[in-house]
Amino acid sequence: MTATMKHMTANFSKLDKFEGMDFRRWQKKMHFFLTSMNMVYVLSTPCPPDGGDQETAEQIRKRGKWENADYIARGLILNGMSDSLFDIYQNHESAKELWDSLETKYMSEDASSKKFLVSNFNNYKMVDSRPVMEQYNELIRILGQFTQHKMHMDEAIQVSSVIDKLPPSWKEFKHSLKHKKEELTLVELGSHLRIEEYLRAQDIDKPNSNNVAGTSSVNMVEHKKSTGYNDKKGKRKHQETNKVGPNKKSKLTCWKCGTSGHLKRDCRVNIGNKNTNGSGTSGSGNGFKNQNSKG
Repeated sequence: MTATMKHMTANFSKLDKFEGMDFRRWQKKMHFFLTSMNMVYVLSTPCPPDGGDQETAEQIRKRGKWENADYIARGLILNGMSDSLFDIYQNHESAKELWDSLETKYMSEDASSKKFLVSNFNNYKMVDSRPVMEQYNELIRILGQFTQHKMHMDEAIQVSSVIDKLPPSWKEFKHSLKHKKEELTLVELGSHLRIEEYLRAQDIDKPNSNNVAGTSSVNMVEHKKSTGYNDKKGKRKHQETNKVGPNKKSKLTCWKCGTSGHLKRDCRVNIGNKNTNGSGTSGSGNGFKNQNSKG
């Protein structure tokens, strides 16, 4: 009994408290738990009748076993609810009475939940700003809730509906899926979407890398052109500086004194030396003589 209680305590702590929402999910979890504890039979099997004075020991044992299981099951159901709901339903005498009361209350509210789910699924449209697989998984979760509420939809209709909800940029891929001859399952559709999304991501990355490489290549080419142009411009300028064209005169250099800007006949050094040794050109000497003679 001690081992059973430990097992019960460990498993029960994993259950979420029922707060009044998602009753079907909580109900299934509680049903699984009662089944693992071998107590779920009290929800469908009535208590063995009292045999009175003629009751045998076996009948007493069976009735005692049922009553004990019913007491524990009712306590587990109540303790699996929030404190506010516990206060409302604690006075039910048996687990079955409590179970039936909860179903009557919350199953009727599930009718509105069904309408909400249908509306939510019909109005769902995928967008380009979010990953397609993320949105696909949300739709699968909604369809799973359909099953929980016992709303059955043919899988071919489910697949077609999900394809119709693909985002605008997937228009061509949507058409290709619709024109496939073989029917797809939801799992196969998910695989196709996953592969397509991966390929699209790869295509987005490639142009970026090409742009980077292209930009670098262009910059390198432009740099080379610019460098070559500047080099040529520099050479051309250097050549033009040193080049003596047909219409340009080279700078005059006196070979007597080595100074540029005049010829030997106009050299002041030459003129100064005329007074002492008469050296110089004949033209310059004649001019000097004529001036003296006139003096």
